[in-house]
Amino acid sequence: MATEDTKREIGHDEFDPVGTLVLIAVYFVILVVMWIVMWRIEFIGNGPTVIG
Repeated sequence: MATEDTKREIGHDEFDPVGTLVLIAVYFVILVVMWIVMWRIEFIGNGPTVIG
């Protein structure tokens, strides 16, 4: 049976908005780099060539 004592509030010092923002920014940068690589392979034609 849950009681009020089991609830724990996150204090202001325990939440790190900068770390969260950095993770989101890194994820966005990875997506942009992957998009640029895909665009280069598909539309410029300088992508890898399969020889077989």
